Amino acid sequence: METENKFKDILKELRTEKNIGQVELAKTIGVSKGIISIWENGLRKPNMYSLILLAKYFKISIDELVALKEL
Repeated sequence: METENKFKDILKELRTEKNIGQVELAKTIGVSKGIISIWENGLRKPNMYSLILLAKYFKISIDELVALKEL
């Protein structure tokens, strides 16, 4: 699997492990539920600001979030 395609799977896995829905995650980082769905379906990638918010929320590095470094 290419690195760029892993983000969607990592995001969904992290969200599932934390037992939160797309709506809760979206509210927490200030985006719509639809954006979370778009990211998890691989239709678009988040911008750098969103990556920072996601990494902070999940307490991981951006490298881990985008699969540049193993979790």
